[in-house]
Amino acid sequence: MDNLSIICATTFESSHYEAVNQLLSQLTSRSIVFAEDDYRQLIEAPHSHLFLLFHGGSIVGMLTVGIYLSPTGSKAWIEDVVVDEASRGLGLGRMLVAHAIDFCRQQQVDTLMLTSNPKRIAANALYRSLGFEQKETNVYRMVL
Repeated sequence: MDNLSIICATTFESSHYEAVNQLLSQLTSRSIVFAEDDYRQLIEAPHSHLFLLFHGGSIVGMLTVGIYLSPTGSKAWIEDVVVDEASRGLGLGRMLVAHAIDFCRQQQVDTLMLTSNPKRIAANALYRSLGFEQKETNVYRMVL
């Protein structure tokens, strides 16, 4: 597929901010208010990396990689993976996640993790096909 590129967003561009909000509306059914200041903080944060997938000059996908250190090694999480509905089924999600994997290897991350709702059959199959293993654990969350 021609005209594909992935960039790490590091400077504010209003068109990128608007595209991210549009993609977020497709990621979840709950309303997410992603303010411009929050977007600026994200792209300026040294340990958060927002990758944007372009096709033909338009942003059609994104994901975020967060990296941190713990006593058991360097770890990264992939978050908020979404490909525009009109561009699904073209292997773009695979391209984004593979890019994140390569990026984490370059950063010498020991462990790369993500979560995915079991109802997202295609996404779970994609992650397994890329080498992720399902971990038997409970994930807990507290909204603060």
